[in-house]
Amino acid sequence: MLSEEENCTLTQVGPGTPMGELMRRYWQPIAAVSELDTQSTKPVRLFGEDLVLYRDRAGTYGLLDRHCPHRRADLSYGYAEDCGLRCHYHGWAFDETGRCIDQPFEETTHPEARFKDRVQVKAYPVEAKAGLLWAYLGPQPAPCLWDWEVFYATGFKQIVFAEVPCNWLQCQENSIDPVHFEWLHSNWSVRLRGRDGPYSPRHLKVGFDEFDYGYIYRRVREDTTEEDELWSVGRACLWPNALYTGDHFEWRVPIDDTHTLSVGWFLDRLPGDAPFEQASIPSWYAETTDVRTGRWLDTHVMNQDFVAWLGQGVIADRTQEHLGDSDRGVTAVRKRFLDDLEVIADGGDPKAILRDESHNERLWLPRFASGQPTGITRSGPNAGQATAYTLGEAGKPRPFSFLAGQPPAIAAELERVWSERNSQV
Repeated sequence: MLSEEENCTLTQVGPGTPMGELMRRYWQPIAAVSELDTQSTKPVRLFGEDLVLYRDRAGTYGLLDRHCPHRRADLSYGYAEDCGLRCHYHGWAFDETGRCIDQPFEETTHPEARFKDRVQVKAYPVEAKAGLLWAYLGPQPAPCLWDWEVFYATGFKQIVFAEVPCNWLQCQENSIDPVHFEWLHSNWSVRLRGRDGPYSPRHLKVGFDEFDYGYIYRRVREDTTEEDELWSVGRACLWPNALYTGDHFEWRVPIDDTHTLSVGWFLDRLPGDAPFEQASIPSWYAETTDVRTGRWLDTHVMNQDFVAWLGQGVIADRTQEHLGDSDRGVTAVRKRFLDDLEVIADGGDPKAILRDESHNERLWLPRFASGQPTGITRSGPNAGQATAYTLGEAGKPRPFSFLAGQPPAIAAELERVWSERNSQV
């Protein structure tokens, strides 16, 4: 178990905290490109800081302090210009570097004063990649933004967000916990369907290996051997706050000490070998609570994860844990974080920082696409049945089983594309 001091160190991410300084050294996904197709600004909160994300008319992205340095107006109500963002209150404008580029009244009355040259708002760089907008809040120079090979895979992609009211670390520790699949996603789903079995094959062996960009966890169940990709390929717990399973990523982005932004990037591989390019990757916000009862939803895989994370409390008290053999990965991750804090205190780079852009091209990650768990549905023609992760039948793609509330239009578009390509194979 951790000491109270260690637990506080690993969970506090605000400005000036050790873990906050560590996490700011990594690019974080904060929004979808498609979110700014219909609006020019979006308020965001990251690492305890209130900010505004925007795209100006030239297509440049910026991330600024949410409050105008003039009279503290909320810049999320500002509007995009050909260059930069203009405050709606008195018209001051700022570019993506935070430089004040216009003060209409002051420049009319005292242009010689060049007052705008003495005004700066806090600003952070933003990059677009794979349909996501990524922010870097750390010291310069910024590292490379990882260019994962799967970002270029042929398939239908979608991005899903959810706000989870608990600390980021208990969310990320789920990424290095193989045994929870047996119970949280398999056996619990059986009981939620009102059945007493059959239950999932039991885990017999788990393994954990560190690699350049995180950790790989492996498992052997009663129905598999070490030849199965559950062991031979495994899954990647990506550093510092993500999971990669083969066809999707999950990032757990700290909003503050008690809230986490869950960011999911999902790929449905399509039939055939013909190229496929989405004009825009759609995004949506998942449903997390049952409006009838106020309880957390348990019908989809990641919703079930949310239930487990939230059940640990707003910030898990790790001084009260009793860790076992299956928790070796959790222990290794915690130790590595604590070690990395010492590394950055000495002026070094923590784990998984990539500085050489020439090595940042379609980075390979182990692909794992079978043996997935199941969720359950509570309404519609398949109510009470498992929603499998296998490919769909009768020319249809698999149901979306990760998060509740997928917009019908996105499901319909995937089915249309899938059916069209399937008929050509």
